[in-house]
Amino acid sequence: MVKEVSIVIRVPKDVVQGAKIPENEFERVARLELAIALYARGVLSLGQARRLAGLSKWEFLEELSKRKVERHYTNEELEDDLKFAET
Repeated sequence: MVKEVSIVIRVPKDVVQGAKIPENEFERVARLELAIALYARGVLSLGQARRLAGLSKWEFLEELSKRKVERHYTNEELEDDLKFAET
């Protein structure tokens, strides 16, 4: 079971209202943007970032592709993929 930690980030109301996204979508979009930024910087793994974004692996990979964010592909992932391809 994955434990969660609640972290509150206070965003000024005028920033939320001034964003070019509907106010009710702000949290979802902010989580996605944060997840992608932290993944791109190597702070979070793919699994951690996709869970932060609330997306499946494939949905997150699609978002990375749309934004031209290079995937961090480890040797372990390569070995897993090669084993899968052999079966």
